[in-house]
Amino acid sequence: MIVVNVSKSSKIDRMSLTLLAIESSCDETSAAIIEDGTKVRSNIVASQIDIHKEYGGVVPEIASRKHVELIMPVIDKAIKEAGVSKEDIDGVAVTNGPGLIGALMVGLSTAKAMAFALGVPLIGVNHLQAHMSAIHLEHEISFPFVGLVVSGGHTSLYLVSSYTEFEMLGKTRDDAAGEAFDKAAKVLGLPYPGGIEIDKLAKKGNREAIPFPRPFMNSSTLDFSFSGVKTSVVYYLRKHPDPNQEELQDICASYQEAIVETLVKKTIIAAKQNDVNSVVIAGGVACNSRLRELSKEELEKEGVSVYIPSPKYCTDNAAMIGSLGGFMFQKGDTSELGITPFSTSRPKYGRGRGGQAKNA
Repeated sequence: MIVVNVSKSSKIDRMSLTLLAIESSCDETSAAIIEDGTKVRSNIVASQIDIHKEYGGVVPEIASRKHVELIMPVIDKAIKEAGVSKEDIDGVAVTNGPGLIGALMVGLSTAKAMAFALGVPLIGVNHLQAHMSAIHLEHEISFPFVGLVVSGGHTSLYLVSSYTEFEMLGKTRDDAAGEAFDKAAKVLGLPYPGGIEIDKLAKKGNREAIPFPRPFMNSSTLDFSFSGVKTSVVYYLRKHPDPNQEELQDICASYQEAIVETLVKKTIIAAKQNDVNSVVIAGGVACNSRLRELSKEELEKEGVSVYIPSPKYCTDNAAMIGSLGGFMFQKGDTSELGITPFSTSRPKYGRGRGGQAKNA
């Protein structure tokens, strides 16, 4: 492999730092222009939900091909909407993992080409850490804080000590929370994406109707496990087949409560153990209405402030990549053009480089 180092452009003497950010880890093709890690000049997201809906989930090969089709039009639109030229770009931040390898390669290859052509640094960004950095786009928050990243593929707790320092405290040992929502929805005959449908039905259901399990709640570990609660839905339906609408609402409400209560209580334990008074909840499942409601209720009882990004910054987007990428750049933490994507975990969790978080 030929590794080419890209040195910082001599033009980085301006008052502000302008980054082009690219995200393609799953089924959203996104590009953004971000200033100084906090200011969003543009954030374009092209979703593939309608394409994958007929398959009941993301098909990696289809996702990769769609990224190839969309990546340059999305980047061009982000640059145009931001009112900047390519010559104004000081660096290119891009997700290099975790995610679907084929999808990541599209974004990463494009970012490498643009960084090389523009003569600016490349910054490889960890997708999970970037979810927590999304909070800096809307709020000022002091360090340290506990971050809960909860999405379709990941459920992890972190201690965040600075803009670029992340220490993993716990992770799921099997299904992620979002995955558990989607799989249960499929069993219940609900359309994809299932988490959204469960949230809608749960609003009219009884949260205490069915005592679904809360795994690891009496354990000292900060890890999660959601495969058991998912399986409990299957067993419940075997005993109570063909639920009517009211019964379906109760199943959804009870199931959602089991998952959300587990997430919130584990987060409270993490905050207490690390003596922090601020928590950030991020990732696609942070859009869940019950999680937003219960986390604020329970954490604020403990004297802990809760920060949750707006829904547009919870789901996968390039603005969050540009936020973390900006702080990494300011620290001098850039990447070589030989950087490779990673799908799951790196063997060592650590800080910096944006790429040492363990996959959940």
